[in-house]
Amino acid sequence: MKRIIFGVFITFFSINASAQFVAKMEVKEAIEGMCSEKDVYALLPFDGQEKAICPVSENDILKRLNSEIQFLKDNPKFKDKGMIGLIINCKGKIVQCKMDNKTKSAELDKQIEELFNSLGEWKAGKLKGKKVDSSVLYSFKIKKGKITFD
Repeated sequence: MKRIIFGVFITFFSINASAQFVAKMEVKEAIEGMCSEKDVYALLPFDGQEKAICPVSENDILKRLNSEIQFLKDNPKFKDKGMIGLIINCKGKIVQCKMDNKTKSAELDKQIEELFNSLGEWKAGKLKGKKVDSSVLYSFKIKKGKITFD
């Protein structure tokens, strides 16, 4: 009896272990430039999923944020945190860029969004080899006027 229960247990978990988790993002408003409003994915590093790739490294993004954002130059003691969300379409273009967790400053949020919009054309995310619309999040902290990614 124990062997039967153990066998069922192993079979159940081996079936579930081979299943792939795919996270879909719910889009509530129409976004111009999307390939499919119904299928926007938050891609994870699992088999068959490739995240959208920025044309600029994370280190270069940080360098640009810390050198080009005028708000931070004007407020060197500023401390906060935030998160910016991007939707990259299946052609590698940013179709939405907005602060998901806003900072205490609308001006800072605007400057960060403008910088991310200027990064260039991305390599589109893929699901099972097919290019798809995908979301990318950058969570950050600001301490003494300097941004770091979480």
